[in-house]
Amino acid sequence: MQNPPRKGGPHKAMIHHYLGPIEPWFQLTAALLLVWAMMFYPMLAIWTNERYKKWPTRRYVFWFAGVITAGASLVGPLANAAHTSFSAHMIGHLLLGMLAPLLLLHGKPLTLMMRGLPTQSARRLSHLLNSRFISIASHPISTAFLNFGGLVILYRTDLFVWMHQSTWVYALVHIHVLLAGYVFTWSILYTDLTAHRHSFHMRAAVLIVAFASHKVLAKSLYAMPPAGVTTGDGEMGALIMYYGGDVIDLALIILFCLSWYKATAPGRIARAV
Repeated sequence: MQNPPRKGGPHKAMIHHYLGPIEPWFQLTAALLLVWAMMFYPMLAIWTNERYKKWPTRRYVFWFAGVITAGASLVGPLANAAHTSFSAHMIGHLLLGMLAPLLLLHGKPLTLMMRGLPTQSARRLSHLLNSRFISIASHPISTAFLNFGGLVILYRTDLFVWMHQSTWVYALVHIHVLLAGYVFTWSILYTDLTAHRHSFHMRAAVLIVAFASHKVLAKSLYAMPPAGVTTGDGEMGALIMYYGGDVIDLALIILFCLSWYKATAPGRIARAV
């Protein structure tokens, strides 16, 4: 079935608003932050091993994998390609906003931080996690709006064009994508420390609506890509978003259902994932 003709004629859909490679300072800053994350995490874990139970090896693996996944979308060939290709951009979106948060969350950074902080600082962190602000900000409905609502704004307003015309906007958008993806995953799975828990039924409902919204947005991008994206590139990027997101969604669903099963039959599974 042919796509309906776009408003403005065929030539308008072929105009690109991209301005070329990302500025060096952004990739250098991102690289330094990634290296810091790769070094600080194991140093803190090893240091806390002297006072607490040994930090599980799998947590290191999850953290390193998450940092590398996020890094692939921010620094290097994929990041450069994403500045001129919507398909590459969408691969980066899946890595930074969906897969990296899932991996990083299973590194349990909040738990590790709590182990490593002095008693007074740990109490302050605990007080913050119990605050009303965190209660509202970490509610599954709030995180779903923050995450998927942000994607609608990105792709259905001029923000997508501005992102490729200003490195500062580009940086802020990518920070939002990573953090929004992380807090959404955190609010659904409760893998790491959390003071405000909600029912499995409510979280399941939010998960279904959020996934459906992601699918609807992907279909709309297939029919009408963002400004400045060619028809073929837009369709390929939308397909990557639709089917690539399925794989990560499935992993999240499995982990959520497993946690639900463990909560209702705790004696059948001895260990957490």
